[in-house]
Parts: sequence; C-alpha cells; structure tokens
Amino acid sequence: MQTNGADQQRGHVLLIAGDVASRRRTVQVEPSANLAALAIVPTPVLLGSNVPSDTTYLDGIRDQNALLMRLRTAAATPGPLLVYLSGRLTADRRQQLHLALPGSTTSTTRYTALPWEWLGAELRTRPAGLTTILLDLAADKHAWPLLQEYGTLPDTASAETYGVIAPPGFPGSHGASTYTRHWIEQLRLNPDRPASSRLHALTVGSAALPPGTFIIPAAPEITAPVPRPPVSNLQRLLAGDTSLLQRLPGRRQPEPEPQRRPDEIPWDEAITYELPPGAHQRVPDVDRTVQAESRTVPVPQQAPQQQVPPRPSPPVAAPVPQPAPASAYQYPAPVPVPQPVPVAQPPAPPVQPDPRPHIHELAAAGRFHEAAQLAQAWEQHTLHAYGVDSPQATQWTEIRADLAKMEGRWLLATQLWVAAGRTRLAHQAPDAPEVMAAATSAHYCWAMIPTPRDAIACAPELISLLRALPSLDRRHVATAQERLQYLHAATGGR
Repeated sequence: MQTNGADQQRGHVLLIAGDVASRRRTVQVEPSANLAALAIVPTPVLLGSNVPSDTTYLDGIRDQNALLMRLRTAAATPGPLLVYLSGRLTADRRQQLHLALPGSTTSTTRYTALPWEWLGAELRTRPAGLTTILLDLAADKHAWPLLQEYGTLPDTASAETYGVIAPPGFPGSHGASTYTRHWIEQLRLNPDRPASSRLHALTVGSAALPPGTFIIPAAPEITAPVPRPPVSNLQRLLAGDTSLLQRLPGRRQPEPEPQRRPDEIPWDEAITYELPPGAHQRVPDVDRTVQAESRTVPVPQQAPQQQVPPRPSPPVAAPVPQPAPASAYQYPAPVPVPQPVPVAQPPAPPVQPDPRPHIHELAAAGRFHEAAQLAQAWEQHTLHAYGVDSPQATQWTEIRADLAKMEGRWLLATQLWVAAGRTRLAHQAPDAPEVMAAATSAHYCWAMIPTPRDAIACAPELISLLRALPSLDRRHVATAQERLQYLHAATGGR
C-alpha cells in the first residue's frame, strides 16, 4: 500500500480499540495502550504514503451502529486506507465472529459487537491495493474453536490483512501488546518504510508470540522479495552465463591455421636433438638445468687442433703459522661504567572491564532488579568522577532509562529520558541525533504509561522538551497535547 502521493487523493487511518481481552484477572490485550503507542507514529509512516491523510481514534466506542458509520466513512476514502483492530475476538450464538466492544457480553454480542462480515462488506467495493487491515487480537473461548475449524479469518476480497490472533488463556504484557510494540519498533529500525507484507514478516520474526498464535497470513503465504537477476557482465559471468563471451562486441576470433605445403618442414621438426652416449644414465646430484645443457646439436666437424700442455709453475711454500706472543692476548681491563639507579615506577591502575555487556545479559535474562542496581551504582561513580553534566553520567542515565523501558516501568523510563534529553540539550545542538533520540524515546515511554494520573504529572516536562527541538516533527507536540487533553477529560479534570 505504498504510494508516492503524486496522483492519489486523500488517505485515512482508522484505529479501533475494542474490548479488553482478559482471562482470570489477567489482561491479555489492552487496546487503549495499543492505540496510545500508535498515536506517536506519524500518519504517513502508518499509512505508508505521503498523501494528505486523516486519522480517527475510536477508543471506548460502545455502539456498533456508530462504529459502522465511521467504518463506512473511512471506506469511502478514495486514497489509501489503513484499518487497525485491537481487542477481543468473540462469536455469537450463530457462530459468527465479532470484534467485542466495551460492554459486549455473551448474550449481547450480536447487538453490541462489530461483526466481521460487516468489515468485509464495507471494504469490498474499494479498489484493490489501497486497503490494509492490521490486527492485534486475542480470541476468547467462543471464537477459538471457530478459528481452529476455519484455519484463518474469513477472507476480505479487496483488502490485505496482516496481524495475529492470540489463543485464550495466555499471560499478556503490560502496556502495548507484543505484536503492536514490535511492529512500531520495525518502523523505527527501517526509516524507508517497507511494504506491509515485509513489515509483517519482520514483526513476526522478532516478536516472541505465544504458542499457538494464529498468524495472518501464515508465513508460507508471505511473498518473499524475488532476487534481482545479474545486470552487469561480471555478475552474469559469476552467475555461470558463459555465452556472453561469444556475444561480446569487438572480440577477436582465432585466425585459422594456414595450410602447410607438402614439401614444407614444420619449424618444430627442423632441428633434431641427439643425446650423447651415456646421457641416459642417472648422474647423482646434478641439476636438471645441467642435464638440459648436456644435450648437443650436431654441428659441422672441424679439424682437431693440437693442444699445447701448460708449463708447470714452481711450487710455493705454504706459510707456517707462528704462535702469537703472550702480550697479544692481554686486553686492557674494562673500565666500570656507573649504572643508573632504577627509579621505582608507580603501578599502572588496573583496567576496569566494561560493565555494559554484563548489565545487558542480566536484563536479557529477566534480572532487571540486579541490572538496574548495577547501572545506578555506575551512574553514581561517574557523577563523582566526571560531574553531573558530563557525557559519561548522561550515558548511564540513558542506560537506566532503557532498562526501565525493558522492564515495563514506563513512568521511570519517561522521567529518565526527559532528564537525559535536558542534559544533552544544555551541551549539544537541538538537532543533534542524541537529543532527538532522547526526546522521541521519552514520548514513546510516556504514551505507554497506563495510569492517567502519572501520565498527566510528567506531561508538562515532556511537552516542554519536545517544543525545545525545532527540527523534531511537530506532530509529536500535537499528539502529546491531544493525549493530555484526553487524559484530563477522562479523569474529569482532576
């Protein structure tokens, strides 16, 4: 559903939060937290298009007819459309699947929930390739047998459907659910938004989904990108295409060998080599080059010349060695040279190992309390060694914030990220990547705070930090203000 917006009209994003999926007082999927996490993602990134678009948040809607009208309005959008559904999937007494809305019960499902067939009917008339349905659902005990019987959800003809449906009874996570959280993370890791099928595959591969989760579509149905054929001549040769050598322009063809006359003797047969007698015997320790030189070529014979024997030279007496005098072996005594007195060097301070890999291993093993204590101890050490506003201390503040985020302590993570962003902003430019990353991380963690009172308490500092960054997307400030107004309205202004 990626479009460039040159010839497309206005798009739309419809985010629907159904009923909370819970079992035995354990929350499995919290739709409100999922919508809050998606609210910080820019609309063009959600939609995968740069066309002008609108976003509609339906959190806590109870009337199925009102929801149908919103769905019908979104389906009438001529441009790209994204419909996100999160909550509990149930079934009525007629074995029809529904998205349960707040207040839906087993006896009132048919009149208070959104039938799945309504969704397919409203989107059926849309052009192909412009509609995407994203699901993050948990089935209850009434819908799960139907899913096992069907194997998947009923098909929507003109829409591409991606998502997961968790089985009943699994323990959920605090805040945003696993699939939605990793879907947002993949958007962050891939600045050039991949296609919806590729994004879904990356999310499923990175998220630890509960056993038995329905993945829509299943992994074999996701089309993998087709490898591009080799384009250069070198790539074609490496791919095994040797026919290219015969088609290369300007390639010289081998010239035909000229025919030889009958009376012509080949050049390699014009000279015959003869070995002297005894050359076939093996001569020990003779190099092959010497053997090659022993080959003779027959030459015209000449008359032998008389050799004159050389005159013997008179014998020369060999010198007799004389013993050297005793004084010749006496060397002067060495003069003692004063050696420098070694100066005791102070021992080098021991090199401290980097504690960050160990802290990461503790956090990955679920030992968040030990990791947080160790990170806080190192933060205190850097505060005393380098100062409060030092880059070393700020890095440890960010490490503590990341640990709190991994543990799900969203309030603490927000406060630490805001503090790190303020410290970096005092020493770095507002458009520095570290400052921008701290601000966006603080906004993300703030959107995940489940308690409205805590979110309202730390909202002013967050919004002040976001406003201090002119290069940041201004939709961050608008989204934070809208959520703050919603929280004030939900709590009655308290």
